[in-house]
Amino acid sequence: MDNKTIARAFKLCGQLMELHNENPFRSKAIASASFKIDKLPIAAATATFDQLSEQPGIGKSTAEKIQQFIQTGTFNDLQELIEKTPAGILEMLKIKGLGPKKVQIIWNDLAIESVGELYYACNENRLIEAKGFGLKTQEDIKKSIEFTLDNQGWFLYAKVVPFAENIYNSLVKAFPENKISYTGDFRRKMEVLQQVELIVDTPVDRIEQAIQSLNNDITVKKEDNKLIFTDENSCHFIIYSSNESNFAKDLLETTGSTAHLNLIKEINNDLPALATEEEIYKAIGLSYIEPEIREGLDEIQLARENKLPQLITFEDLKGTLHNHSTYSDGVHSLAEMARYSKEELGLEYLGICDHSKTAVYANGLNIDRLTQQWAEIDQLNEQLAPFKIFKGIESDILSDGSLDYSDDILAKFDFVVASVHSNLKMDEEKATARLIKAIENPYTTILGHPTGRLLLARAGYPLDFKKIIDACASNNVVIEINANPLRLDLDWRWHRYALEKGVLLSINPDAHRTEGLHDMHYGVFVGRKGGLSKEKCLNALSLNEISNFFHKK
Repeated sequence: MDNKTIARAFKLCGQLMELHNENPFRSKAIASASFKIDKLPIAAATATFDQLSEQPGIGKSTAEKIQQFIQTGTFNDLQELIEKTPAGILEMLKIKGLGPKKVQIIWNDLAIESVGELYYACNENRLIEAKGFGLKTQEDIKKSIEFTLDNQGWFLYAKVVPFAENIYNSLVKAFPENKISYTGDFRRKMEVLQQVELIVDTPVDRIEQAIQSLNNDITVKKEDNKLIFTDENSCHFIIYSSNESNFAKDLLETTGSTAHLNLIKEINNDLPALATEEEIYKAIGLSYIEPEIREGLDEIQLARENKLPQLITFEDLKGTLHNHSTYSDGVHSLAEMARYSKEELGLEYLGICDHSKTAVYANGLNIDRLTQQWAEIDQLNEQLAPFKIFKGIESDILSDGSLDYSDDILAKFDFVVASVHSNLKMDEEKATARLIKAIENPYTTILGHPTGRLLLARAGYPLDFKKIIDACASNNVVIEINANPLRLDLDWRWHRYALEKGVLLSINPDAHRTEGLHDMHYGVFVGRKGGLSKEKCLNALSLNEISNFFHKK
């Protein structure tokens, strides 16, 4: 154990003392001790008690703590503070630019207890409203969190897209006459992944030369017929070498999940090397299976019976539901969100769903401000016709399952997205009962981000998914696929069950700025993974069709 390790423990102790408002003189003394330990001219781990206590700025009390830490990995003051601090807050203190005072505000004033929640709050533009924070601080914190997440070995799909495109485009430039494709988890649009995989029909040595020419600092490992390397963004890559005659076969075999490939092997253990994947699937008696659904679920059976769904595309979407504006915690105004949806995305409608009154942290709307928003919507609808803004709300599901407006107010909305934002630590039975009560509310149109999960940051609360989906089927409630790449909730693994039960799904970006509307692409990706077709997607309905749907509801 070196001096730096011991010094870091004392620094943490000082930070926690400040975080918990302990005696400022003691916390400063501990912070000072951390500095002294780091600069010790002797190795603390092998020094005697007397040698330590005689060092300038150490003393007997600090020497005792040092020796206790060396022997046990902690000391009493530190351990007591750690035990009363949530694990997520401890992680937060490691983020560059976040000291105890800022973390204290984040924890106490914003009720944020994990790095994932903090990252999401940055995306929602919530930090700038807190004391001592501004836009620059918020963006710096966001970048620091991204760096931390990147170095944990797992990546959000959306995060690696630009890195993947950089390598792909470089390969296309290097080998303009060759076949090149994404493969593996990236091609299957997995929501989180550990590496990006590509395949090229050229010898591995040529691929290595092309990668090395991009950046001399990249260390490339050659293994059999593939290259492994990490780019300057800490993104991990595997590039497979193939040849023209085997390219389609190799692509198919590197794309599918292990479960999918095992099912293929039960049909034919040695796939034929044909010109395309379509021909290979046809040769073994299957219709073509889109990459996203090669997960070893029911796709082989459906392909054998020629019953695979026509998977939804981004172009199938006619509108966007569940979006926020400056009326609550959005960055762009209602007019800006509407015009962007109409003019840039070519959509027919926008559902605005600012936060409801319980979401004080997000500037939730009271009745007076709702009336003001509705008046602006009416005015904009006259200006933008035939484009339409629907009057929606993201109504908080309270702890007992009720929504946070009275029925007479809920009745005035075109549609209601009911979501949980608080008390996320219920057990499965209570959490399920809470959601079912909200689903049974006659004014609930869409169940928003059902589990409340944040990918790579916060597991969703436990639910009996079958009961939740069955309740939605019984009450004609749509389930959201929250398209924010941090959420992608409802998980695609439950889409099939929902679709079998006749539940519509809605690809909602939960956008807090115009750029966030593009997150619907990620919602489409996971919708495709779940077997979603446009006929089963709420916001693939035309303006006239969805107007009728809301009216009947």
